[in-house]
Amino acid sequence: PVSFSIFVKSFLFFSSSGQMTDLLYTEKDLVTSLKDYVQAEESKLEKIKKWADKLDSLSATATQDPEGFLGHPVNAFKLMKRLNTEWAELESLVLKDMTDVFISNLTIQRQYFPTNEDQTGAAKALLRLQDTYQLDTNTISTGNLPGVTYRSTMTAEDCFELGKIAYTEADYYHTELWMAQALKQLDEGEESAVDKVTVLDYLSYAIYQQGEMERALELTNRLLEIDPDHQRANSNVKYFEYQLKKQHQEESEKAMKGQEKREKRAPKTKRKRTNDPLPERNRYEQLCRGEGVKLTPRRQSRLFCRYFDNGRSPRYLLGPVKQEDEWDSPRIVRYHDIISESEIATVKELAKPRLRRATVHDPQTGELTTAQYRVSKSAWLTAYEHPVVAKINQRIEDITGLNMDTAEELQVANYGVGGQYEPHFDFGRKDEPDAFKELGTGNRIATWLFYMSNVTAGGATVFPDVGAAVWPIKGTAVFWYNLFASGEGDYSTRHAACPVLVGNKWVSNKWIHERGQEFRRPCGLTEVE
Repeated sequence: PVSFSIFVKSFLFFSSSGQMTDLLYTEKDLVTSLKDYVQAEESKLEKIKKWADKLDSLSATATQDPEGFLGHPVNAFKLMKRLNTEWAELESLVLKDMTDVFISNLTIQRQYFPTNEDQTGAAKALLRLQDTYQLDTNTISTGNLPGVTYRSTMTAEDCFELGKIAYTEADYYHTELWMAQALKQLDEGEESAVDKVTVLDYLSYAIYQQGEMERALELTNRLLEIDPDHQRANSNVKYFEYQLKKQHQEESEKAMKGQEKREKRAPKTKRKRTNDPLPERNRYEQLCRGEGVKLTPRRQSRLFCRYFDNGRSPRYLLGPVKQEDEWDSPRIVRYHDIISESEIATVKELAKPRLRRATVHDPQTGELTTAQYRVSKSAWLTAYEHPVVAKINQRIEDITGLNMDTAEELQVANYGVGGQYEPHFDFGRKDEPDAFKELGTGNRIATWLFYMSNVTAGGATVFPDVGAAVWPIKGTAVFWYNLFASGEGDYSTRHAACPVLVGNKWVSNKWIHERGQEFRRPCGLTEVE
């Protein structure tokens, strides 16, 4: 519907796969309109062709004996009629614009098209997936991704455009990778609108920017073999040759001086290998790939599955829920078959029209803002607007034993191309005293997270500090405490949503706050209790 399209217009499509499906139907409508236009043009040309064939035959006969042909009064009349009336009608037919309907539809739909920001966002998402899951350009270009149903390949022009977007962001590493892939496909004989000269121009510059002068010179010389008059390439060759000569001279001088110093210097002791841990980014990406999970057999033996009724809760006494230990410290538990297909469908249906780019708390201003490290769209559902939402909230309260009156509304999130949420805390730290001040309900004591879809590849929830990874299973939910019983933050709960590599990820979560839990989860006597 038009009203829905207008609503989503001002928001980024690439951050939500749910809203990107609308674009597929938009494109389908345009294809139908385009085929109607082609059919109209073909019908028009068929009429013109028949008229031309008829006149061609008639004029061929008439010009053999013009006077004899016009001696027949009917022929004379029909000639006058054709030139005075029929040619004018033909002119009108030729001039008739068959594009009106198609152009009108295209103009209406164009206002709902993705923007340059969407295209750039989708390109950055591909690059993010490439880095996180250590995919080479050829794997992505050939569409050889795990679990794909609809395999899609990239043309040399697609690779070039991706490299060009990286170039505009001064990301020369990815510029090199994708320009090299475009060149490879052109070298293999692929026909394309983009030419080797243009690709080599970008590729050589990207390599130069990364300090590889000799390779840059080699590629520029190859460019000049194709286009000897390329002005910039000729200029670059001279510059590269001069810089390389200068570089070699400096290296020779340094080598000479270094030799003299080595002769005078005492031998060095062997450096000890450091045991510095991996940077968080590396640990996060490892876990996303299913690597680096720190669950030893001994720790695994302490994790169990059980039927859980939360201390003989009346609602679960006869039908307890299935609870599985996912991790021991921090304790993360998963509940199986905890939300039904119909409930998932209702929640998604309620959320779709309201999906907006997800925001985060800015620790400096305390305000909500979008961020590159959180790429998804979300919507908030209140208990009073639909019985299913109220029922879900009650279920969370019954299972956790925590009061939902002070909890935040149910947040529904949909992750689009490469959608992710980089490592973060759910609770407010001591350096963010105003994080949830406006709510007046204290800090976020716990997190409840529903998985409302399976994800073909990627999309795990990972905890980089402890090496834990929890994978999406539709119909399940995971739960953990963000705060110790003392009210102090549990920093081991720092977690992230890995980029979705293949598939579609829908989740909904409930952030539960401190107020109202005083007698349900009494304060501990020690800081980490």
